[in-house]
Amino acid sequence: MNWFEAALLGLVQGLTEFLPISSSAHLRIVGQFLPNAADPGAAFTAITQLGTETAVVIYFWRDIVRIVKAWAGSLAGKVSRQDPDARMGWLVILGSLPIVVLGLLFQDQIESVLRSMWIVATMLIVFGLFLAVADAVGKQERDLSRLTYKHGILYGFAQAMALIPGVSRSGGTITAGLLMGYTREAAARYSFLLAIPAVFGSGLFQLYKTVSNEGITGPYGLPETALATVIALVVGYIIIGWFLKFVSTRSYRLFVWYRIFLGLALYLLLGFNVISA
Repeated sequence: MNWFEAALLGLVQGLTEFLPISSSAHLRIVGQFLPNAADPGAAFTAITQLGTETAVVIYFWRDIVRIVKAWAGSLAGKVSRQDPDARMGWLVILGSLPIVVLGLLFQDQIESVLRSMWIVATMLIVFGLFLAVADAVGKQERDLSRLTYKHGILYGFAQAMALIPGVSRSGGTITAGLLMGYTREAAARYSFLLAIPAVFGSGLFQLYKTVSNEGITGPYGLPETALATVIALVVGYIIIGWFLKFVSTRSYRLFVWYRIFLGLALYLLLGFNVISA
């Protein structure tokens, strides 16, 4: 049964990681309805995110190689730091600092009290409304070639909000991008690239702790977690392409309504003690 549950959670991770609906919230919610009726845990979530983030690396491989080459060239003085690709490399590094620092400072709270289902439900609704406002008022006229250092750091703090389940890593950064005037597709694309260092760092750290702790990630062992990670990679790769095409022609309204509906449904389930907080 654990194998089936882990596979299902891997599917959920792959389906939700890149959509602005919070993959960590969905893993937390789905876990409540499985036979174990348990929180998959922060370690399981972080490790399965290695799968979806590997999908990002594969999907954007050419872009990543180009950015890394330009960034390395700027270090050697061969490429101007104002070159769009070199600047992108520096901004991804700077934008990753807030989530690293805050993640370390509040690690205990992130792995315990902030995983309350009441908080998840509230964040789904609140940040769904933020996304709705940003989608409605954002000018959507900037592409990533016009990304500034100020905006890169603001993106980073927005990403750090995803440490709270229910906020959504992509949802937070996309909302910030829209408010700063970036197009829907540009905001989504940068949110994917910005997540690479933070997600790999968190996932590898949790993997190290898991291996040191006899291979246990919450209710699942390392083999089951590995299966979930592979499934998340394959499904996540498909979702990236679909999502970028979707937002290039449509608004985020669908995801806003989904977040609000899910948050309200969670309030009802919690209020009637159908699920545990």
